[in-house]
Amino acid sequence: MEVTTPVYKILIADDHPLFREAITSVIESGFAGSEVIETADLDSALLLTHEHDDLDLILLDLNMPGMHGLNGLISLRNEAPTIPVVIVSAEEDKQVVLQAITYGAIGFITKSSPRAQMTEAIQQILNGNVYLPSDIIRTGKESTRRHRQDDNLISAELLNSLTRRQLLVLERMSKGESNKQIAYNLNIAETTVKAHVSAILRKLGVHNRVQAILSASDVDFSQYLKR
Repeated sequence: MEVTTPVYKILIADDHPLFREAITSVIESGFAGSEVIETADLDSALLLTHEHDDLDLILLDLNMPGMHGLNGLISLRNEAPTIPVVIVSAEEDKQVVLQAITYGAIGFITKSSPRAQMTEAIQQILNGNVYLPSDIIRTGKESTRRHRQDDNLISAELLNSLTRRQLLVLERMSKGESNKQIAYNLNIAETTVKAHVSAILRKLGVHNRVQAILSASDVDFSQYLKR
């Protein structure tokens, strides 16, 4: 039986023609047969979401005309709440990445990413996972360590409420691994991983995978796995 590669319909919203061309090339080579729609400002991006309600993904630049930073992301999420949005930006500030996720983006790809990493990021997102630049998420730990009461941090009590297997899953999530990779590395079924992820989100009181990853970015798992 022949396996067909799924095709997608993707909107690239970026005001730099060369970058749109580069992303289109990544999509055409990594996701053959997919349809790419391009636009260069927020207003036309909003119009296109109404014309194409079957879009699988929007790749959104933070700094194109009409965006006003993250306000454009909020407008787009309000107008088209069912279409996943990923920020593709030259921005590499951890707080901006975190805010973008808070406002509804399901991933953040930096424009400096190598082509293979960009393809992998888009693939993970189309598979239903979240993608974050692990190097950015790992930075800034010193500042978070000084603010132990920060909302993004998990308390020791909450971590101790997780089972050993849940801790192992959370540790791998925080490294940016997809459910499929976690299942392979822990030698368990992918459905089991999904069940663990749901339990982790519930116990940590977070709404999605990204918040769990961010809150765990400063955790020393070896300390909790000793028990």
